[in-house]
Amino acid sequence: MSGFDLVVRPWLLARDQDGDVVELSMGEIFGSAHRLLGLVGDVPTQVFALTRLLLAVLHRSVGGPRDVAAWRELWRAETLPVDDIDRYLQAHRHRFDLADQTEPFFQVAGLRVADGSVSDLSKLIADVPNGAPFFTTRIGGRLTLAAAEAARWLVHCQAFDTSGIKSGDPSDPRTKNGKGYPIGVSWSGHLGGVLVGGRTLRETLLLNLIPRDFTQAADADDRPPWERPQLGAAEEVPGGRAPTGPVELFTWQSRRVRLAWDDGLVTGVLIGNGDRLTPQNMHPFEPHTLWRRSETQEKKLRSSVPVYMPLEHNPERDIWRGLQSMLPDTGAATVENRLTATVLRWVSSLAMRRVLDTGYPLELRAIGMHYGAQSSTVADIVDDALSLRAILFAQDAAALIGSVKQAVEHSEAGANAVGRLAENLAVAAGSRDITGGHRLRATEQAYSVLDPLFRTWLAGLDENTDASTCLAQWHRTALDALRELADDLAATTPPVAWVGRDDRQGRRITSVHARKWCGDALRKTFQYAAPSPSRTPVGS
Repeated sequence: MSGFDLVVRPWLLARDQDGDVVELSMGEIFGSAHRLLGLVGDVPTQVFALTRLLLAVLHRSVGGPRDVAAWRELWRAETLPVDDIDRYLQAHRHRFDLADQTEPFFQVAGLRVADGSVSDLSKLIADVPNGAPFFTTRIGGRLTLAAAEAARWLVHCQAFDTSGIKSGDPSDPRTKNGKGYPIGVSWSGHLGGVLVGGRTLRETLLLNLIPRDFTQAADADDRPPWERPQLGAAEEVPGGRAPTGPVELFTWQSRRVRLAWDDGLVTGVLIGNGDRLTPQNMHPFEPHTLWRRSETQEKKLRSSVPVYMPLEHNPERDIWRGLQSMLPDTGAATVENRLTATVLRWVSSLAMRRVLDTGYPLELRAIGMHYGAQSSTVADIVDDALSLRAILFAQDAAALIGSVKQAVEHSEAGANAVGRLAENLAVAAGSRDITGGHRLRATEQAYSVLDPLFRTWLAGLDENTDASTCLAQWHRTALDALRELADDLAATTPPVAWVGRDDRQGRRITSVHARKWCGDALRKTFQYAAPSPSRTPVGS
């Protein structure tokens, strides 16, 4: 292979303003970012990994930015600073060649195993879980990749590769019996990834471009791998080292990789262990995830200070159900069990200073990988997005933020009330199921009913919204929707439930009792909702 220059050869996928997907080079993507809606990936986690790659280039191209004043100048410009970006890419262009013989991009040229073989490309592609065609449409025939697609999957591998046994290079001291034993998933696989989206790719990149003085965590030597000496098969530092800052985390070399080529196509791959990185207390460096306090880790590490771990996404949980941790805390500062993402604190500071207009439409996008047993397979990919206005990140909009947090809390209570209804109806009908299955299914059904309604309600809130009025509006919407669901559940219960059964405490439960208790709970939860003229209040 003569070479594949990522600076000038098309390989990144993006959506233009007509909604069409286009393939662009790295140079082109920066130059036209103001005319693009956003990046597109073969899988959603690719968007997360590639966005962070572009952010690393942008950070280094603009030298920070150093502070909010420098950031404001970038925000006010019509385009990204393409001259600065081009100079930077040209200075390091030799390290952006995917097929270079000595320093291939994100790879180790001499990586090998003892018998000289390479692995099938299913090891590289996340939509081919081991032993199960989960996402893939690639079944049948020999798997090959064009250079552009291989480049996207290579970046993804460094960010989200599974754990498990890897290829063992004889020159790596960690290799035993020809194998590289598990060191965990690639760095981004630890995260419940959160990106802040804007109206264009340019605005999305800038909203996630956090100035140095905002966190004060980055080392002056915070550089991506293409600015560092070429890595070999072994760890860069035996036993590992800490990252220098967010730029290095965006491009952390979790794996040692070599692509195998044949007539311009990628036909195989070697993937070995790279630099291991543990996630404990990385919140000063990692901006794109929320964090949870872990007492287990505190005991394990015998730590006298709180230990925070990335808050991973739950594939069964919609993003809006976690808004309490994402929106600004308007109360007194305390030692928290949750820390919000640095990128969300950054956006909050922009909204608070009115650098970002409070009516600006933001998108919160949650992206993450959910792994299977021993993190050695892909179980699921989380991808969820929520539209809301920047006013909800301004701490001086405490009343409106409080209404949103209450709406989430009350929605949870309402869904749980419907879950209890289903459980009581099952008891009344004679069910002996003690696993809670009826309750869980109905609770999730309630969330499914509320989900589109909440998203629409949230997107409609702006700087002119009255906090009390909007909460009452949500109470009316949620109460009507959950009452209807409760009616449906009661109507489909077998007739025997009218007579009822005794529960384990000896209490007689009938379908009439169950529906009334649910109605009482819903009315108490959504207490600001005005009575609906179409319903009778008794038993509702």
